[in-house]
Amino acid sequence: MGQVSRPATSAGTDAGVLVVDVVVVGAGPAGLSAALNLVRARRTVLLIDANRPRNAATLQSHGFLTRDGISPLELRKLGRAEVEAYPEATVVQAVVDEVVPEGAGWRVHATGRGTAVSATARAVVVATGLREEFPSLPSLRAFYGTSVHSCVECDGYEKAGEALAFVCETPDVVDRALYLAAWTDDLVVYTNGAPTLDEAGRERLAAAGIRVDERPVADLEGDRSGMTGVRLEDGHVEPRTGGFVRPTWHVDLDWLGADVERDAEGLLVVDASGRTGVPGLYAVGDVTPPGPEQLIVAAGHGARTASAVHRDLVGGLRDVRDAVQ
Repeated sequence: MGQVSRPATSAGTDAGVLVVDVVVVGAGPAGLSAALNLVRARRTVLLIDANRPRNAATLQSHGFLTRDGISPLELRKLGRAEVEAYPEATVVQAVVDEVVPEGAGWRVHATGRGTAVSATARAVVVATGLREEFPSLPSLRAFYGTSVHSCVECDGYEKAGEALAFVCETPDVVDRALYLAAWTDDLVVYTNGAPTLDEAGRERLAAAGIRVDERPVADLEGDRSGMTGVRLEDGHVEPRTGGFVRPTWHVDLDWLGADVERDAEGLLVVDASGRTGVPGLYAVGDVTPPGPEQLIVAAGHGARTASAVHRDLVGGLRDVRDAVQ
């Protein structure tokens, strides 16, 4: 193993370009956790965040030890403040428009409101998360985050025992509905006219006491107090006090100028420590398989990836990588 050099304790500049050890793109729990653990390893870090979290409409997050019930936005705010407290950290609100390999490292550019930042880094951690696309129901957004949710693990407890709807147009409808039924025995699955169920799937749901309605859905009904029902296109209204929806997710990485392996869903393929197949490029959180996960899980993955990045930067380090695994 070659000589180990200590990381710098502050970011440098080169002709207006910020020079850092690592750029982290995205400041959700995964990105914040990665950045925090990297600066504690005395790595200089540029954390870039567009401040467009997928869960912005959610009032409370759950399952995060010591922070159960906290607003996701407040959790991000607290995490960002913790990272910013370290002199090794530079945090900017901007939209990344270029991340490309350059020499033995990476060139990064981002544009914010009235500002721009250019940087070079030895490593990049992608933690941008995903963009959600919901079934086309006019009032869904009005109830999303209060009466309607997408994460059963996060919000199932608060809906336990209620008369729930599950709107799902994707082929995994049966498995997801059976999972949701652990929280309630009054569940109606709406496929919104999508041909996602076969006879075997219908039989599995019926055996579990789950009703299925495959007719097109017109909208959700309700008032300021919350959701009250599901209205079908034929006019029938089924009383429901809440529900869950299965979004489809999209990976927006047009700015990433590297040939990175992706899975069938477009997610970045990584090893157990967040390494992609491109040297110096890592990914963590929802942008990696299996996709969306609980906040505390994403934070744990961020910490693990930070450890891998630090080890890999210590002197050219395939030998060290192999030694510690």
